Amino acid sequence: MDEAGKVKLGLAGGLIGTLLASVCCLGPLVLVLLGVGGVWVSGLGAQYPFKPYLLAATAAFLAWSGYMLYRPKKVCAIGSLCANPRLMRMQRIAFWAVAATVTTVVLLPEILPRLLLA
Repeated sequence: MDEAGKVKLGLAGGLIGTLLASVCCLGPLVLVLLGVGGVWVSGLGAQYPFKPYLLAATAAFLAWSGYMLYRPKKVCAIGSLCANPRLMRMQRIAFWAVAATVTTVVLLPEILPRLLLA
């Protein structure tokens, strides 16, 4: 797998891990806001015990992606990720967009109740 593929894999893993970790907390809220209800919606909370493990996996994927993007390059081979500054910039923008999404999704269940009660 080439360098760009490794970065994409890390970003995708981080995003998927975040979505899986937020199913127990944000999933029922989003479904209720969309008007979907039922007993099965409360069953999404059964995944709550796995949340710390999924968040740790998400952090590991993002750390790996960040390392792959920002590590010092000794030699830049023609056709590699570091040889194309435009591609490198787009990868870094995608990395920070995913990191911002992860941060928002992880912190939202903690911040939202405080905002609603204020």
